[in-house]
Amino acid sequence: MKQTILFLISAAFLSSQILFSQVPGDTKQRARTARDLGHQGEPAIPKLASYVTDTDLSVRVEAVKSLVEIGGPKTVDLLVKAAADPDAEIQIRATDGLVNVYLPGYIKTGVSGSLQRAGTVVKAKFSDTNTQAIDPYVTVRPEVIDALGKLAVSGATLDSRANACRALGILRGSAAIPQLGEALHSKDNQTIYEALVALQKIRDPSSGDRVTFLVRDLDERIQETAIQTAGLLLDKDAAPDLREVIGRGKNLRIRRAAMSSLAMIADPTDHELFLHALSDNDEGLRAAGGEGLARLKNQADLMTVEKAFAAEHKISPRLAEAFAVVDLGNLDTGEFSSLRYLVDTLNEKLYQGVALAYLVELARQQPVRHAVYPLLTGATKDERLNLGTVLARSGDKDSIPYLQALSTDPDPDLAKAGISDLRTLNARLP
Repeated sequence: MKQTILFLISAAFLSSQILFSQVPGDTKQRARTARDLGHQGEPAIPKLASYVTDTDLSVRVEAVKSLVEIGGPKTVDLLVKAAADPDAEIQIRATDGLVNVYLPGYIKTGVSGSLQRAGTVVKAKFSDTNTQAIDPYVTVRPEVIDALGKLAVSGATLDSRANACRALGILRGSAAIPQLGEALHSKDNQTIYEALVALQKIRDPSSGDRVTFLVRDLDERIQETAIQTAGLLLDKDAAPDLREVIGRGKNLRIRRAAMSSLAMIADPTDHELFLHALSDNDEGLRAAGGEGLARLKNQADLMTVEKAFAAEHKISPRLAEAFAVVDLGNLDTGEFSSLRYLVDTLNEKLYQGVALAYLVELARQQPVRHAVYPLLTGATKDERLNLGTVLARSGDKDSIPYLQALSTDPDPDLAKAGISDLRTLNARLP
């Protein structure tokens, strides 16, 4: 009898606790506690576990915000769990939080900063700038990519799916290529766009055939991005469509993109097309023609591109022609040489990204690297910073001494960049 009474008392107490936990005041208190834990740093992470799975949405939102505020690798497990939440806002915040772990500071520019909620409707604003990606030496835990891959195809809203695609690109999530390929078939243009850019960043040629069908898409932004992606992924299956775009397309920007992609694919059957483009009235098409001739590596074209370089007055095609001259074997480093012109352009903010890309491609060849090494002596700060990036991405063991010297430079900016470049290079080397 005594045990029965004790049982009834315990049951009554438990019921009262459950009822108490459902009253509005208690929900507000739990949300407040979850929010306050964010100010306590890493020691508070285990305490947030129960709030991430709370029955009340507002509490879960505050818990994820706190995890993002704390940041760091120890938050990954709970953020992965939050990414599986059925609510779109929590999915987006968890996604940005996971990216922020591997790319510190991302949360300041991530999509979650633009979130607006009206009841159950959650909207986000996507910026046009999407160029960020983690350094090659950064390793992302597989469960993170798995969680984001699931969101890319089955997120609660189109915005959460698009945001997951963006995150996969930033984290170079190659394991989620199948999910990104599925996202390309979405009815939402933002999701398709983010999936295309993600595939560009991952840069796995085996994924090229997933993009081909979008090269003739009716939406110009999607079409242009798909064309660029086909080129970057060396999608030879897209070449016939790209040629048709060049021959029949009325949009000059799209035609430029198609010619540039053909220049990346570098099919010998396009040799005459590139030669013709080299003398086109449009500077963008001339630039693409120079790139195409460079990558075909037909030595008979060297004199042609040297003449084009000497006569060119526009910077963009002149850089492409300089790239072709060097790629076809002219490694002269004199004051007015093509290689010197590429290095000099690293000082010009507007075009240094173009020159950097050309030098990264050229430096995969050992003779080009050995021509560049002497130029480091007496180089400007911008030249040394960018050449360090070139050697990090395309160098070999012969590049190590030069990056070691950069890592011990008296200039703190150069030293910091040199240390990062060494890590990138060592991560690439066998």
